[in-house]
Amino acid sequence: MVPPIASAALKARIKRPSMLKKLCNPEDMLHHFPNGTYIGWSGFTGVGYPKKMPTFLADHVEKNNLQGKLRYGLFVGASSGAETENRWAALDMIERRSPHQVGKNIAKGINNGSIKFFDKHLSMFPSDLVYGWYTKDRPTNKLDVVVVEATEIREDGSIVPGASVGASPELLQLADKIIIEVNTALPNFSGLHDITMTDLPPHRKPYLIMDVEDRIGTTSIPIDTEKVVGVIESDYQDQTLPNAPADETSQQIAGHLIEFFEHEVKHGRLPASLLPLQSGIGNIANAVIGGLEHSNFRNLRVWTEVIQDTFLDLFDSGRLDFATATSIRFSPTGFDRFYGNWEAYENKLLLRSQSVSNSPEIIKRLGVIGMNTPVEVDIYAHANSTCVMGSRMLNGLGGSADFLRNAKYSIMHTPSTRPSKTDPHGVSCIVPMCTHVDQTEHDLDIVVTEVGLADVRGLSPRERARVIIDKCAHPVYRPILQAYFDKAEYECLRKGMGHEPHLLFNAFDMHRALQDEGSMRLAKPW
Repeated sequence: MVPPIASAALKARIKRPSMLKKLCNPEDMLHHFPNGTYIGWSGFTGVGYPKKMPTFLADHVEKNNLQGKLRYGLFVGASSGAETENRWAALDMIERRSPHQVGKNIAKGINNGSIKFFDKHLSMFPSDLVYGWYTKDRPTNKLDVVVVEATEIREDGSIVPGASVGASPELLQLADKIIIEVNTALPNFSGLHDITMTDLPPHRKPYLIMDVEDRIGTTSIPIDTEKVVGVIESDYQDQTLPNAPADETSQQIAGHLIEFFEHEVKHGRLPASLLPLQSGIGNIANAVIGGLEHSNFRNLRVWTEVIQDTFLDLFDSGRLDFATATSIRFSPTGFDRFYGNWEAYENKLLLRSQSVSNSPEIIKRLGVIGMNTPVEVDIYAHANSTCVMGSRMLNGLGGSADFLRNAKYSIMHTPSTRPSKTDPHGVSCIVPMCTHVDQTEHDLDIVVTEVGLADVRGLSPRERARVIIDKCAHPVYRPILQAYFDKAEYECLRKGMGHEPHLLFNAFDMHRALQDEGSMRLAKPW
């Protein structure tokens, strides 16, 4: 095949001449992807992922009717782009996936049994990868091919990532072969990263980070250039979606949280500028960060996984001093805003690997305020972040437990109800017992819905149940939950087993009603 001619833009991004000699087309790399290949991709929460090679492979499968005949193990730091991994799932190209995913087709494949999904804490995935846990039964203990997106290749062969770091350093450490997509449609992100590699015990060193601004690594990812089998020029943008505006429920939740922060400052448990903030992805998370723009808090700092559009508002308002994450996942207009005002943001932002952004040690040292959204929370403050009705996988655990287990303030925020097909309040997000537990009662401090905020720090299980039902349950479900708890407390105390009262044969009656009748509203509660 005729090798492609390097564009002027590509030549400006590749500073190592030998890498230009490896310039190729995606079809030149096809022989590296036989059925059963274990593949690593760069990327995290739908940005910074390779686009040309995965798109070519999907096209190849589709054009040649190879659905189900070319299937791969796919390992990415978190989710990738919908036009890549979700399309791969639709074409039955994914045999195994870890540790986190987003997309209707890939979730369908996981739940119908065609995709083997291993859900893992995001802080642990990169180190487990280097340990060889995911490749232990393979001949080489390596990933066959790792495809990474870069915005520059430097003279020493190291690569400058784009809008995310994720698990790229560790994926590259474990790669047998490397394909680099140099994306000339993106700005050169040089200087925006703080890269560390993962050492194996007993040689692992502490991350010497005392503040969110601290740099401890390099600005590019070192690689073994001998492993590079191809360099591809890419001009595809990250495919993100517009953000939905904050609804009334999310704004009410944000209001409760800001009032709580003010209360903690007043009582000397938080400084006036708070502590580093972590916020998950979604409408509520956006509303909480957006609400801070109109609060009295200034000199804020952020230690989180993903930075979204509302953080730009905080920067522009002068309230946010510095933010560090492993990914910037802006909407299309957010990226336009970010790229158009690069000089205003580049010295206020740092992207790290997920093994650092989600490090339990650092989260605990900095006293991070962790805020995430669950599927459901039960009356004793256990939380389900992953499995609807205990069985149907959504996206995965992600980094929620990394933060909630180690944060100074561990907060779960959720609407009190969600609609079912037949009832606008058909699903109560406060339940007697979670159908699946990702965060335990031992880890959560605060539960908040639009109804109110339950501070459960230092409370016994029965005390927690009372305050969660009273402060967080929707009025429709408050009497139902109270009736369950009253009966469970009576029966269990009578039997001398009342520490955390449950009626095991009734704990999931609300879930059963949802399944059978389309709503959790029980006509005759217990």
